[in-house]
Amino acid sequence: MDHVDVVVVGAGLAGLAAAHRLTSAGVRVGVLEAAPVVGGATATERIDGFRLDRTSALLSSAYPELRRVAALRDLPLATFSPGVLVHQGGRLQRTGETGSTPFALRGMGGAFTVARALASAPRPRQLDQARLSASLARLAGTPVRRLLARPERPVADALYGRGLPARTVHGFLHPLLAALLADPELSTSSRCADLVLRGYARGRLCVPAGGAGALPLHLAGSLPKGTVRTGVRVTEVAVNRVTTEEHGEISCRAVLVATGGPAAAGLLPGLRVPSYRPLTVVHHAAPEPPATGPSLVLDADRGGPVAYTAVMSEVDPLRAPGGRALVSSTVLGAPPADADRAVRRHLSSLYGTPTDDWELLAVHHDPEAVASMPAPHDPRRPVRLLAGLYVCGTHRDTATVQGALFSGRRAAQAVLSDFGIRDDRAPAALTAAA
Repeated sequence: MDHVDVVVVGAGLAGLAAAHRLTSAGVRVGVLEAAPVVGGATATERIDGFRLDRTSALLSSAYPELRRVAALRDLPLATFSPGVLVHQGGRLQRTGETGSTPFALRGMGGAFTVARALASAPRPRQLDQARLSASLARLAGTPVRRLLARPERPVADALYGRGLPARTVHGFLHPLLAALLADPELSTSSRCADLVLRGYARGRLCVPAGGAGALPLHLAGSLPKGTVRTGVRVTEVAVNRVTTEEHGEISCRAVLVATGGPAAAGLLPGLRVPSYRPLTVVHHAAPEPPATGPSLVLDADRGGPVAYTAVMSEVDPLRAPGGRALVSSTVLGAPPADADRAVRRHLSSLYGTPTDDWELLAVHHDPEAVASMPAPHDPRRPVRLLAGLYVCGTHRDTATVQGALFSGRRAAQAVLSDFGIRDDRAPAALTAAA
């Protein structure tokens, strides 16, 4: 650590992605993390043989950074069933399938298939499904630059201008986007929502196999030995040094602050960061898995505290010991009073099965889980503050795993440019979700 070119403060996804890119270019990097483990909020704990995520981060298999970052190309992903199960009017209904349906086609052939389905569909629900699939197919094929050029407003207002019936908006788009954006009121920028929904339409919802913590561990494991130091708290930063509680000053050529927004603002006075949305994840052990298979279950009726839930042991068998089922549920906000009972009561309705014998494993609440992205939102906030001082994280891009990884790439490219190192592997035109 006494002889590094760049000190990265924070071993979350953004900081580790930046460190990976910098070390790949031959830059000597030291990553300092205050916590005892890497990953920040993207961590997984083990309790009684279960692997429990401390936060809920749904990925899309179409996220570009999962392919661009060499260390993540072999990351095992556990995928959900196509589409989602929506609980509405007292019953579950599968909707929103992409890719595997005949409607998710591009070009004239796809349009013809949709038109034929619309002409022959005998029931309103089939018409709705065909229109929805056509809309998702169009979105999947829309270039990112066109999405970012669209008029921007709160997504709750924009949804009704898409030519879809209100029952589709209420019964699919609203609960899905609320889950993907951690925003139950949908005040998020419509451009950000389009980027997230495009990722949904182009791939499959998924999670890292073995727990969300596998993602940062995969990145950290790809770095040279000794690059990451945990349990080191940085108290001050400058363009050529950082000051730590444990080891005093460490000199360098540049500093990259890769913490969460509030912590970054503490180290970089004057840095503008967004507000954050709270999120609570509740884990239960069930003696038998509910009969939903590896599906994401959304509540369109908003009949309780749970926004979405899944039998995670069906999605990813590594997360539960043999003979037991893991049900993980997400509350968009603070946990309700008597969280165990309130959540189990709601889950009994969503899954249509008694939950009295389900065992509470953990309740994880994060008051600063997801950076808010209200309109107007700049998905490319500056990562270069001045020569030698940089910042990255979801508060610079979009509040997704893709946004975190991409902001780390942008910051690393800025460092390499200032160092005079040609970045031949950088995309010609970087965009937040291209």
